Amino acid sequence: MTFSSIEEVCSYYRRYAKQAGFGIAQRSSRKKKGRKGYVMLICTRGGAERPKTSDCAKPTPVSNKTGCGARICANLCDDGTWFLSKVELMHNHSLSPGKARFFRSNKKISDAAKRRLELNDRAGIRLCKNFNSLVVESGGFENLSFGERDCRNYINKARELNLGKGGAQALCDYFRRMQKQNSGFYFMIDMDDDCRLRNVFWADARSRAAYDFFGDVITFDTTYLTNKYDMPFAPFVGVNHHGQSILLGAGLISSEDTDTFVWLFKCWLECMNGQAPKAIITDQDRAMKNAIAIVFPESRHRYCMWHIMKKFPEKFGSHANFDGIKSAINKCLYDSQTCEEYEENWKDLLEKYNLHDNAWLNGLYMDKTFWVPAY
Repeated sequence: MTFSSIEEVCSYYRRYAKQAGFGIAQRSSRKKKGRKGYVMLICTRGGAERPKTSDCAKPTPVSNKTGCGARICANLCDDGTWFLSKVELMHNHSLSPGKARFFRSNKKISDAAKRRLELNDRAGIRLCKNFNSLVVESGGFENLSFGERDCRNYINKARELNLGKGGAQALCDYFRRMQKQNSGFYFMIDMDDDCRLRNVFWADARSRAAYDFFGDVITFDTTYLTNKYDMPFAPFVGVNHHGQSILLGAGLISSEDTDTFVWLFKCWLECMNGQAPKAIITDQDRAMKNAIAIVFPESRHRYCMWHIMKKFPEKFGSHANFDGIKSAINKCLYDSQTCEEYEENWKDLLEKYNLHDNAWLNGLYMDKTFWVPAY
């Protein structure tokens, strides 16, 4: 067979490998007159199998190499075309066509999917819904050449690039100037492996002083996306003796996962001399919940009632008994003085309006200790 370019060779063999059920990798290549003139593509299970070592301090990971000899070799002709000089199709291991899309060589996010992911992310759509939209459009998981983790990794890299070199340097210079003016100013910067700014936290001297008096209960929220870099703004907010909101620290983060929140909470805790709040109020974000359990194990974590109740019209606005359901939920929350009263009122709500199969209400009931006043 002959091909017009090396890219066509690789694309053809990759399609064949995906259909047959194995992964491919480039083994070797040579140059000819200053350009690539020879390439060998092999099965990813080719190569010598590493022996298992159990007596050493750090055992080597299990190898999937079986010495498979399946490969193709392609050479460049004088007229610029490529021809296959060697083809070996036999494998010494079983093939998995059904799992071929999970092989590294087949995992690729198309340009159209990348644009969709970035646009939805900038619109504030969570990754799980963002990925599900691609699944629905393609007709099922089996028709995608990538998974949700690949999408998450791509979005994280895209977010890291939002804050350009100029903006990151300007931010660092500003923080240094603030620290020179007042030694009480505190900031921490998180960089990735390529020395790009990923997350940042800061708190001025006034915020640190206010926390000593008004740090019993704080709220933490990441729904603000008004900055030009589209990075979630994460403020720590308290309430003073006049009932006014006060800022107790803030951050800009590249993603909203557990590791990022753990980093941010640890920075804030160090800034406040290791004094954790007695209670912290957030929305129902699962990553926040996990991070709080890690960094603030002694603090009482509660969900914001406003965040929950504002979803009520969205969930039941089209229901025929909307007003009745709303009244019944308010009764459960505000007229239940004990946990037993709440349980009885909740049971009456589900039975009266036949809401036993409502997933949203069932999820709220499972987390009742995080938001119901009676608890």
